[in-house]
Amino acid sequence: MASEGSDNEGMFLKPCYRSKNGKRHAYWALVESYRTARGPRHRVVAYLGQISESKRLGMKQAAGETASHQPSLFGETEPEWVRVNLRRLRVERCLDFGVPWLGLHLLRKLGLLGFMDEVIPAGREDIAWSVMAAVLILCRLCRPSSELHIAEHLYKQTAICDLLGVPADKINEQRLYRALDRLLVHKEALETFLKNRLGSLFDLEYDLLLYDVTSTYFEGQANGNPKAQRGYSRDHRGDCKQVCIGLVVTKSGMPLGYEVFAGNRSDVTTVEEIVETMEARYGKADRIWVMDRGMVSDENIEFLKEGGRRYIVGTPKGMLRKFERELLSQDWQLVHEGLEVKLCPSPDGDETFILCRSEDRREKEKAMHERFAKRIEEGLRKIEAGCAKRKYKPVTIAKRLGKLLGRNSRAAGLFETDVVQAADGRAKLIWRKVAAWRDWAELSEGCYLLRSNVNDWSGEDLWKAYIQLTDAEEAFRIHKTDLRIRPIWHQKEQRVDAHILVCFLAYVVWKTLGQLCRQAGLGDEPRRVLQELSRIKLVDVVVPTDSGLEIRRRCVTRPDDHQAILLQHLALTLPSQLLVTDKKPNEM
Repeated sequence: MASEGSDNEGMFLKPCYRSKNGKRHAYWALVESYRTARGPRHRVVAYLGQISESKRLGMKQAAGETASHQPSLFGETEPEWVRVNLRRLRVERCLDFGVPWLGLHLLRKLGLLGFMDEVIPAGREDIAWSVMAAVLILCRLCRPSSELHIAEHLYKQTAICDLLGVPADKINEQRLYRALDRLLVHKEALETFLKNRLGSLFDLEYDLLLYDVTSTYFEGQANGNPKAQRGYSRDHRGDCKQVCIGLVVTKSGMPLGYEVFAGNRSDVTTVEEIVETMEARYGKADRIWVMDRGMVSDENIEFLKEGGRRYIVGTPKGMLRKFERELLSQDWQLVHEGLEVKLCPSPDGDETFILCRSEDRREKEKAMHERFAKRIEEGLRKIEAGCAKRKYKPVTIAKRLGKLLGRNSRAAGLFETDVVQAADGRAKLIWRKVAAWRDWAELSEGCYLLRSNVNDWSGEDLWKAYIQLTDAEEAFRIHKTDLRIRPIWHQKEQRVDAHILVCFLAYVVWKTLGQLCRQAGLGDEPRRVLQELSRIKLVDVVVPTDSGLEIRRRCVTRPDDHQAILLQHLALTLPSQLLVTDKKPNEM
């Protein structure tokens, strides 16, 4: 029998003695031995009462013991079998297992559990804050929801409690909120650690950095958060306050870092801050910054040039006018079917402009112009007919005209309009189509212009580098759809920043799975893998015996053929049973 000071982990039978009517009686208990930060501990799993030797048949397997642990309780000649009552066989406690188990595996592979355990010092808390942070990340990956919903519903519906060894009664919203606070102060250290860890795991290159900005809105007034402001909403929720998030990713879409800005801050004002932040954290090196046209201004271009930084950026649509002659010429370089590029060196030779012409984009813009032009023309004819029927003031017609053109601004330049007052006092609308605008639209449809001070690359290489901005855009889509970074329910600035950090860490886990899928020949689509594994459950199989004893096994459902193939490609072995322990997650 395991002694009180034993460090062995497992379950065993222990006699408990008490005196009754002057006689000493023995009662049996099933006891579990486990490790804690303060040393080994024992706890009673079940009181079995007075049971005979025959009724203890099968307890060796139920306790998960070996003969070396307790040779005196089970005779070597006793048969290893027990009669069961099949009519009372049942399954209990069906929990989501596949995604939490995979998520915990990825956290271990990243070394994130051990790192958080190091940087977040242990105190007198029952559950380590690093473990609570792991709960937040896993829940964000599995089924994103609020901390209150995690505490009251989600945690009890998943196998995270078995995987991390944290009972459900230890999870409440206040403990989760405090875990957010403890995690946030280590944001910079986490980003630096993950950058180095991801670089070593997947041999990443950080020579090309993609930068983009998005926004996410609040539910509530968020009056205590100075960053919560109304501004340009990418979510089409101009009625809500928001914050802006600037994200830097590598050319493969792996996140490098992010910053949170006020919701009314324009993209162009964030460039200098984000570039200097990344350089201070990771060094200046010889990196190329890739940004879209919303980041471009003369001041930002000068800032990048002065620091000796290289860049590939988009340009405003209006700059195409300066390259009308080049658009008309025929010396284009074919990148692939439907896409052509042309290099146009600047007069001083410091920059290169890259003209790009896309057939798919041309068809899209042409259809858009035609649709808006048709709406405007129909609206103009209605206004014209209304002026003929009723006597309107010119100012009334001018307002209607302004609304019409504003709603269809992409084709507003095609029409030249004027509102005059006729001799009888009626308002009269005069309009005509502008042929020059139509000619320019036909020439420039599908064309856009890039600029760069990387002068030793081909037009094709420059275009391919710029088009990888779609990886940053995809990162925002994953944050908003799969990880549900929006809407933000927190009202305090610190909690909002911590919420975004948890989403960022969950996205790192997401992209880690994507890289593993790519290495395994499964493409770069972790969403399908998560959907398939989400159907794997953890259940308790309860086997009643004829002696009255119940044998309980915590089993993992068997994967189907598709799940088995995915697990095989990812070199993952799904456990058939799970033993609940109180080990720290990074020791399991």
